[in-house]
Amino acid sequence: MRRNKGQGLRGSAGMVRLRQAGVFFVKSKFLRTLAVTLTGVRRVISVGARDSTRAGGGGLVSSIEVNGIRIYYEKRGRGPAVLFVSGATGDAGHWTTVADILADTYTVIAYDRRGNSRSPRPRGWTSTMIGEQADDAAALLRGLDLVPAIVFGTSAAAGILADLCLRHPHVLFGAIFHEPVFPSGISNIGAVRAARKALVEEGMARGGPRAAMELYLRNVAGDEVYESLDPQLRERLLGNAEVLFGIEMAPFLAYEPTPGQLAAIRVPRAVTAGADNRDIAAAGHWRYEAAQWLAAHLQTTVIELPGAHMGYLGQPEHFATALRPILDRHT
Repeated sequence: MRRNKGQGLRGSAGMVRLRQAGVFFVKSKFLRTLAVTLTGVRRVISVGARDSTRAGGGGLVSSIEVNGIRIYYEKRGRGPAVLFVSGATGDAGHWTTVADILADTYTVIAYDRRGNSRSPRPRGWTSTMIGEQADDAAALLRGLDLVPAIVFGTSAAAGILADLCLRHPHVLFGAIFHEPVFPSGISNIGAVRAARKALVEEGMARGGPRAAMELYLRNVAGDEVYESLDPQLRERLLGNAEVLFGIEMAPFLAYEPTPGQLAAIRVPRAVTAGADNRDIAAAGHWRYEAAQWLAAHLQTTVIELPGAHMGYLGQPEHFATALRPILDRHT
């Protein structure tokens, strides 16, 4: 049953209304921005910008004001809506290749979470909570007229997704949790925390937040994936170091829904983990273990996806191929 397909196409309604208002878009290699008021939401739409190429054929690179802040997003394709939510570093660029592949049958949205990369840091914003991040994601979907959507939340963003399920279930058609970081699901949580703390402290001592971010990314993604990153994406991720270490990390890693809350989730859901982390000897096995814990509480089983924690960057083509049937089952 694909009853969401029509709903997923509703995101094109804004373009229809703009055309009816006499506004037309012309492809150009130059950046053109147009401020419009659409259904009460102020948008700045970039047409033909350099980044629009990275959004795929026909993709839209834009920003939208929600919850009093501006959020940068990329939208590709046509069909049921799928929103990707990044964990640490919060950048839409994590999903570029995966989104391009899935855009043949889905409306795929990725965004820079508040204060990260191309989403400006709000004035006076010095702290955050999972709930604030979930509110942003829900407002983004509503503002783009893409409710309900399938939402994929990875790592710390699995917590954002959990809060969406609990407080904004009406914006969801399905929820896919990838390798969450919920403390109760990690048997050696003390060792994991100590290793993370030592890694960040080593990086800070070497060269401050940017050096700490590089060590952190190499640890999570692997040296090969880190070196293969698009230089512009890598620079944005390094630039998000102060937000991650100074604002996000503590509340993100502390958040955990109770077993009772998880049992109350009624949104169709799936839990995924990197196949490379299944081996108990793998450095990221604790992530696989956390996924198993969550799957048990959601009364489902873990579905393996290619690669380790960030297979969507290391093996994006295989990752998208394996993810597609999971998405299909939720539409």
